Amino acid sequence: MKDDQTLLKLIEKTLDDNKAQDIVTIDLKGKTSIANFMVIASGTSNRHVASLADKVKSELKTHGYSSSSEGEEKANWVLIDAFDVIVHIFCPEVREFYNLEKMWNSVAEMRKN
Repeated sequence: MKDDQTLLKLIEKTLDDNKAQDIVTIDLKGKTSIANFMVIASGTSNRHVASLADKVKSELKTHGYSSSSEGEEKANWVLIDAFDVIVHIFCPEVREFYNLEKMWNSVAEMRKN
């Protein structure tokens, strides 16, 4: 059985290896039923956001994890739902506008990678 920590580390490593910026992980355990963790990262452009999303989805599939995603068509914000971990990959200006870290900071504990 694959645990959520293994899944989280795979996602964080894939984002880091592919030059994602400002990777933040928010622990949601016991705070909400939507997931155990949320990972937020930025790409440098729409193309980079799309590429990061493709890499994450590919690694998840390679390692036997299921996921769904949305937002690839514009690629300014791609959401990947890997069930125990939700991943948000943004262009910087969209990330700043929505400021998910601030929204979830009051609910959960954050750690910056």
